[in-house]
Amino acid sequence: MNSILRIARSASALWPFYLGVLITATLSAVLALISPFMIREATDTIVSALGGESPASQALSTVLLLAFLLFVADAAGSLFSNVGGYIGDVMVSRLRQILSTRYFAKLLSVPQAYYDNQVTGTIIARLDRSISNITQFVQSFSNNFFTMIIQAVAVLVITAFYYWPLAVLLAALFPLYMWLTALTSRRWQKYEKEKNQHIDLANGRFAEVIGQVKVAKSFVSEVRELSAFGKHYRKIVDTTKPQSRWWHSMDTARGAAMALIFLCIYALIFWRTLEGHFSIGDMVMLLQLVTMAKQPVFMMSWIVDSAQRAVAGSRDYFTVMEEKPEPTANRGLIEATRASDVPVLDLTPVPPLEPRPGAPVIDFDHVSFSYEEGKPVIEDVTFTVEEGHKVALVGESGGGKSTLVNLLLGLYHPSHGHLRVLGNEVDDLSAARLRSSVGVVFQESYLFSGTIRENIAYGKPGASDEEIVAIAKRANADSFIRAFPEGYDTIIGERGLKLSGGQKQRVSVARAMLKDAPILVLDEATSALDTKSERAVQAGLDELMKNRTTLIIAHRLSTIADVDTIITLDEGRIAEIGSPADLARSGGIYAELLRLTQSASAADRQRLKRYGFVTPGHEEAAEHEEAAQ
Repeated sequence: MNSILRIARSASALWPFYLGVLITATLSAVLALISPFMIREATDTIVSALGGESPASQALSTVLLLAFLLFVADAAGSLFSNVGGYIGDVMVSRLRQILSTRYFAKLLSVPQAYYDNQVTGTIIARLDRSISNITQFVQSFSNNFFTMIIQAVAVLVITAFYYWPLAVLLAALFPLYMWLTALTSRRWQKYEKEKNQHIDLANGRFAEVIGQVKVAKSFVSEVRELSAFGKHYRKIVDTTKPQSRWWHSMDTARGAAMALIFLCIYALIFWRTLEGHFSIGDMVMLLQLVTMAKQPVFMMSWIVDSAQRAVAGSRDYFTVMEEKPEPTANRGLIEATRASDVPVLDLTPVPPLEPRPGAPVIDFDHVSFSYEEGKPVIEDVTFTVEEGHKVALVGESGGGKSTLVNLLLGLYHPSHGHLRVLGNEVDDLSAARLRSSVGVVFQESYLFSGTIRENIAYGKPGASDEEIVAIAKRANADSFIRAFPEGYDTIIGERGLKLSGGQKQRVSVARAMLKDAPILVLDEATSALDTKSERAVQAGLDELMKNRTTLIIAHRLSTIADVDTIITLDEGRIAEIGSPADLARSGGIYAELLRLTQSASAADRQRLKRYGFVTPGHEEAAEHEEAAQ
């Protein structure tokens, strides 16, 4: 229960709802408690009239009045119960909003390294399962059980007034039940943890496969994926059997213990009535009160079950929430993970950094980095990029080119050495300030569902239609966009599935152009384009690169022929730095690449592929693909 209380305390902005639930539950409980007293009075009045102790006419008016008051109490109780239910529903909806927002804020603030060991689908499944279990318990507790608890406490007080041993027996129900439940809980939680692991794995894989269903179909893996999915749920069923058997066997024991105590309670009430200590009306009232106390006791089985699911879910939730944010994360994100309510976020765009006179725009100073301890990806990398210069990174796949881009974007931080951008230490900059200064076009387009217009304007949400169209023309995207019936308002689907590879990449190029950052990174930016489209986009990129510092990961030698500097990487270390003309004569990696592009042998072409370069054969295939789409 500490986890549930922790959530309730952290969502302190919901205190008006807590208070509303408390007040309506108390009123509902009080009105429900009125009924046994009225029935007692009606019973004693009828017994007195039948015994000739009072006139029948007087008794009739009394019982009719009591019947009317019962109606008023029941109607008012129903009203307050439903008002409380409404407040509880809204409270739970707000709680879900707060918890989900915090979870999303935490995921947006953690370092990129967190995702290296996570399955996206599992992260999504955990959000649904954990928060659903928590909010379902809170809703059930506030709408039903809370009122019953108040009633149970009131019943104990009333029965103690009439006959204290009766109250003692009733009071014994609760600690006995909780003790028996505690005996059940530890093993149940162990089973639940195992089930949750399979649920997360199954649902995580489900999200992955559905997200990449084209790949699954093309490799004829549908049956294999379904089989693996079914195995996880079969494990869940296999685990549920002993879990449920254990729970219900213990619940049977709890029920038997409860039935024994209620046997003593009923026998005591009947005995005291026969002895003349209770009137018939008192007996009827006490039986009704005991029944009221009986409901929450037996309902505790269901509540405890919901509570344990909520506790198990909250454990996963808090595990994520305890992850440390990246040191340079946006302060608004960090505050959102701790806010007691959904925060009002500052959506003002973060301005890019201004170049410092005399300082290089990019400065790698003896930088080393490892994704895993003891396995360096880059080692002792040192180079600078001056303002307005174009620098190309060349090296075999896995040689560290993309890692340098990741470091430049602040997605990871150097293990050793210093990295400065526009004269500022990267570690001293907020992630937002750093990334607003770098425009990037990745090898993959990474588009979002929504319209083409929204995707182009993603880096500049307030962009005008004129700006968007002008940029699209420069990226050679305007013509194919206008060919769609909806034009710029065309919904492209998840990850832009309605667009061809070349079309998606041109939209992402336009997106980077519109951002207009002082530093531009082209991570094999035109690799998905056919030759004709590449030339058009390259013309736009050439215009964009004027007076702008550009870092290029190349896939064709033609795209880096006019750069200022080429840096070749060999197993994470810089092999050579120089102009294209100098390196062409050096006999190093770049010179070898020039030779390989002129070679017709299959071995040389395979060697060229290892450097991530597209051969003429690749270009022809790309052209055919683009023409077909």
